Amino acid sequence: MSRAGLDKDPHDVASMFDGVAKRYDRTNSVMTLGFDRRWREVTRQVLEARPGERVLDLAAGTAVSTVEYGRSGAWCVAADFSLGMLRSGAHRDVPKVAADAFHLPFATNAFDAATISFGLRNMHDTVAALRELARVVRPGGRLVVCEVSQPRWRPVRWLYHNTVLRGLPLLTRPFSSNPAAYRYLAESMRDWYDQRTLAGLIARAGWRDVEWLNLTFGVVALHRAVNPEPVSRPHPAGPATG
Repeated sequence: MSRAGLDKDPHDVASMFDGVAKRYDRTNSVMTLGFDRRWREVTRQVLEARPGERVLDLAAGTAVSTVEYGRSGAWCVAADFSLGMLRSGAHRDVPKVAADAFHLPFATNAFDAATISFGLRNMHDTVAALRELARVVRPGGRLVVCEVSQPRWRPVRWLYHNTVLRGLPLLTRPFSSNPAAYRYLAESMRDWYDQRTLAGLIARAGWRDVEWLNLTFGVVALHRAVNPEPVSRPHPAGPATG
């Protein structure tokens, strides 16, 4: 079965997620011991979407997260570049779009907010993906990233790296339609940025007021940011008349 490497070639990543799509939701719940539902709920709360707003859920997979965010009353669209994942979520009644994160098929300033859950880690250029999200979110709009992180407390971090991540491929093997993919997922989780480093990358991509919230001892972190308003420059004064 196909799996991606840490170079995160887009074709390999898409093929890998096509392979896990059939049983993805069930395997995800097993892998997270059911915490995935709570993480989605907190992401919706931090996103603060309101009725009438337009929200982009990038790397939405089977759109289970999109449905959760839609509970706010906002209009939410699921975007993902794995057709297999989108097809597996076909029964969920939300708009779905096949999309490349680096060339989103949306107009500039099309959304009031954007979110990406456990997908940014799989993109080969983190800053470029964040810049493209900034393009499609209006000035003053919000970004929420829900992603794995690095526990700050050393004993928890040791357990996470040496027990949880090492056992992940074995734990998911009976449930996954592509067990090899979960070896990559464990590797990518171990290799991913800590909270402060990711905050710096979000700021480098042009977002401001970046802050984060640790969930489940820092195994997961929410990063929130705002798309800056354009700076208005005063017109130069004309020549004095009299």
